[in-house]
Amino acid sequence: MTVIMMAFSKSIQPRKQRLARYIAPLHMRQKLVHAHISKEAREKLKITKRSTAVREGDKVKVLKGKFRGKTGKVSEVDLKGLKIYVEGVTARKAKGAEVLAPLEPSNVMIIELDLSDKRRKEILERKGVAAAGGPSKPGAPA
Repeated sequence: MTVIMMAFSKSIQPRKQRLARYIAPLHMRQKLVHAHISKEAREKLKITKRSTAVREGDKVKVLKGKFRGKTGKVSEVDLKGLKIYVEGVTARKAKGAEVLAPLEPSNVMIIELDLSDKRRKEILERKGVAAAGGPSKPGAPA
């Protein structure tokens, strides 16, 4: 049985919401790995958006769960499993080996954005970053 969903399910049934997440294509999965940007980072970069996609190299702080309060750089973003892996957030396996623990992107907050990617800068500028310190929207106070 092939099921193709063009947009997320409008149903409120949990099984249909889960199905939509499981069969989502990669371009929609990118939306599912968004996290809030800290207030300080938004003010520093003059960003009006509250959240953006988590990328490798971003510095994040864990807000919920077993690793609450830990900060580190994102080492991997798993779009298939919709998880992120942060340096310094490790779990111990049964044989004693330490591996990076998977985290839900909604449980972290981006403290510092990695702006080394030229395309990411363009996306953020288009979505509300002020170019060269000017107002982020036409007519907005500086």
